[in-house]
Amino acid sequence: MHRTLADDLSRLPELLQSARDLAARELAGLSERPVVHLGKAPDREALPAGGAGAEGALARFTERWAPGFSGSAGPRYLGFVTGGATPASLAGDWLTGVYDQNGSGAAGSWATALERETVSWLRELFGLGEAHSGAFVTGATASNTVGLAIAREWLGERLGVSVSRDGAAALGPVHVLSGSPHSSIGKALSVLGVGRDRLRSMPVLSGNREAVDVAALDSALSALDGRPAIVVANAGTVNTVDFDDLRAIAALRERHDFWLHVDAAFGGFAALSPSYAGLVDGLDAADSVCVDLHKWLNVPYDAAVQFTRRRDLQVAVFHNASPYLGLPVGEPDFVHLTPENSRRLRALPAWFSLMAYGRDRHREIVERNVALARELGERVAATDGLRLLAPVRLNVVCFTLADDPTQERVDALARAVAATGEAFVTPTVYGGTPGLRAAFSNWRTSAADVDRISGAVARAL
Repeated sequence: MHRTLADDLSRLPELLQSARDLAARELAGLSERPVVHLGKAPDREALPAGGAGAEGALARFTERWAPGFSGSAGPRYLGFVTGGATPASLAGDWLTGVYDQNGSGAAGSWATALERETVSWLRELFGLGEAHSGAFVTGATASNTVGLAIAREWLGERLGVSVSRDGAAALGPVHVLSGSPHSSIGKALSVLGVGRDRLRSMPVLSGNREAVDVAALDSALSALDGRPAIVVANAGTVNTVDFDDLRAIAALRERHDFWLHVDAAFGGFAALSPSYAGLVDGLDAADSVCVDLHKWLNVPYDAAVQFTRRRDLQVAVFHNASPYLGLPVGEPDFVHLTPENSRRLRALPAWFSLMAYGRDRHREIVERNVALARELGERVAATDGLRLLAPVRLNVVCFTLADDPTQERVDALARAVAATGEAFVTPTVYGGTPGLRAAFSNWRTSAADVDRISGAVARAL
């Protein structure tokens, strides 16, 4: 029997209850769910002509697709840097769909005001001053892209051209300098027409570090003979969560002309803890900042925030020149600040989590994750057949095989860990050596999970 939209609407409370029951069952079993599913996905089916209605679709999803979804929201998924979803943020995410607000502009809704309030809370959380304005975007890649787009416009301002009107070619050669940039920086430069090859990797500090050598950066900037540049600083590198000396880099602007963009995708959350806040000392001096929220804030995908001191340049890049959208005067609508026109109200889950748990509970998540990462690091160091590739500085454990760590053998170890269903880690190469990364950022992860993670790794050897 084919159900119509009207049929589904008339039974919407029952349908939502069915979806709620499925969600409750899945969340209740998340800690015991296999962390990843390695089996073959179902073959594609043809698009149904009439459709099964919402109830039929839910039943079909539960039977056919749900069993193969990973436990990435759970406590032992340590791949990439992956948060979970706090209960409050999940409630906010559901309501985001219910209200279905287009967060592009303020007309007719308080949604934009809620986003502005949430951005102001996040600005305070990360120790940024009121000179920084911000907006929600999809993730760190989008946030880095927005920050570098503003930097590109700043270069034009310094060189007497308008990139937003004349194009990136009007700049001539662009110099982008960074010590250990995330791969999204190269992607952003490609998207922006600057070019991946314009990114110059600077020397890093000796002694198993990924932080930029500020003296070498100083010399490289001097060699530009006054031509303006972009410096991408890192507040938490991917492999070892190393931090550039942001204060020292910012001080170079006394002698050199450059835009300072800080990629603080997850390392920015060090600001929440008095024990680690010194790592991001100087973040407020940045011209633009990237922070990812579906990592350590533990809100559902997708959500990140970008900050900048030059909202005027941001408007020059992203304003949408259409009469029905209005002019970007006063406090511009978000349609004039990001690549998107229509946009989901990503701020609502973050607002819920910040309102529910405040600074203190989010600080506890950060500090507990760091303590658990250090515990796993100690266990790795004590395990025959394994060795740490770097000290555990914050929330990532970077390790490899003690003997003959070839790419093939390390990849086999990663597959063997995943096959246990107990844990998931992702590969990397650090200092030329293939290795694995275990990143702690989920609010659910506990000491008992570290026991299971270390046991899974030991059994996989």
